Amino acid sequence: MAPSTNDQEDFLLSCRYGDLDDVKQFIDSFGAAAAAGIHDDNGNTPLHMLCGNGHVDVLDYLLPIIPPSMLSAQNDAKSTPLHWAALNSHLGVVKKLVEFPGGPGVDLIDIKNAAGRSPLGEAELAGWDEGAQWLVQMMKLDPGDVKEGEGDETNEGEDVSVGPEGVDIEIEDADGQMAKMRIDGRS
Repeated sequence: MAPSTNDQEDFLLSCRYGDLDDVKQFIDSFGAAAAAGIHDDNGNTPLHMLCGNGHVDVLDYLLPIIPPSMLSAQNDAKSTPLHWAALNSHLGVVKKLVEFPGGPGVDLIDIKNAAGRSPLGEAELAGWDEGAQWLVQMMKLDPGDVKEGEGDETNEGEDVSVGPEGVDIEIEDADGQMAKMRIDGRS
């Protein structure tokens, strides 16, 4: 039996508000495949709802049973659940999305939304330094592109230099502003 429109809307709300019991009841009644096909009028999936609101317990329950493709699902504004987690400063959720085995992994960090911002860009825009630093540490930086003591272009808009104290990174955001960050490995 397929879930009704009301069942689907209730499921989205359960994810939005972090009602784990209702989420489990939906999955028990309709299965994980039914959950994977649900979205609201703006293209937001259950993962958008729970990630944007920081519901780690619901995420822990759903991640092993939903298709990994849901992690990179984009809404109508081309934002992924990781964009929403970063925008709302939910480090536990950000880590689980990026580190989920079998998921897209660090490639999630490179997905840009319709505004041209990656999840890292959303974290920076929100002024969330802790999340931005964690995302930068997780990014794929090719060691062959980094030269000791000097900057070298690694990706468009990114400048990385390595010194004895750590790595300095400059990233150009969608508005052309440069964000600077140091990763020293001691934190």
